[in-house]
Amino acid sequence: MRPISLPDVAYGATAVRPLWSDLPETLRQAISARLGASIASAQSAGGGFTRAFAAILTTSAGLSVFVKAAPLKDPTSQWYAREGALTSALPEAVSAARPLWTMVDSGYFALCLEAIDGHVPSLPWSPVELESALSAWSAAAEALREPTPELLAVGVPALPDILRGEMSWWSEIESGREPMPRTARSTIAPTRVRELAALERGLPALAAGAAMMHGDLRIDNVLIDRGGQAWLCDWTWPCLGAPWFDTVTLLVSAFASGLDTDALLSPWDAPDEGVDGALAALAGYWLIRADGTPSSASPHSRQHQRFSGEQALAWLAERRGW
Repeated sequence: MRPISLPDVAYGATAVRPLWSDLPETLRQAISARLGASIASAQSAGGGFTRAFAAILTTSAGLSVFVKAAPLKDPTSQWYAREGALTSALPEAVSAARPLWTMVDSGYFALCLEAIDGHVPSLPWSPVELESALSAWSAAAEALREPTPELLAVGVPALPDILRGEMSWWSEIESGREPMPRTARSTIAPTRVRELAALERGLPALAAGAAMMHGDLRIDNVLIDRGGQAWLCDWTWPCLGAPWFDTVTLLVSAFASGLDTDALLSPWDAPDEGVDGALAALAGYWLIRADGTPSSASPHSRQHQRFSGEQALAWLAERRGW
């Protein structure tokens, strides 16, 4: 078992969000009216990397719901609208909170979802919780193998297009159009750029597919409820491709936990070159972003991007014997 690596800040404590009291009073009144009672408590979501409001609201009548809200001028409001449309059309077999209602009021978009009484898994992963997360994703992937017209109507891009347009950074570095990020200079990347770029370029064809993926399946987008069931959250960036790509993304944090990620990945029948290409592309994407200026979304986002990029690169190096 390899050494365990942990981020500086736990994934369940990364968010910096507005409080319930920070929302416009007229919006709070509108939400309370929609829920049929005054708000007795508001528990902010600790995980995530956006600055938008997200909290479990409990009314004086005892009803608990999960409400997200963002100003209409903030792109996050469009993400929340997209999430509401997608989760309302997900098959029953997908373990995800369903929307109860949406509203536009006081210059804000608000999305109300079922409340999940759960927690973001801690690192290192508990094998039981990781098994639950993988089981939930396996069931979801099977249910989404042939996405319904209702899901496709929301607008779901193809993974290969995303990979070529947003996750081809080693190719940019190899060509000299992008400098080696400072976050990668102490890794194996400077001596393996040509190989990383080649893996990256071969990935789109290997990751193509017609199944709907989550598109952002990280540990902080998983909740484990009191019964041990995993729920998949934040359905904002789904795409069409090979579901094993999402599994690789999730398992980067399992690699950091010292677990045998290749064994955990084996049931997904992922092509070896595809897995290596995914790890190369993910590492480049995360390390480039980690080298950016401090994020306005969360003071912890750059650290987590660097952590994820380094772990993806380390898993790739172990697989290829670098």
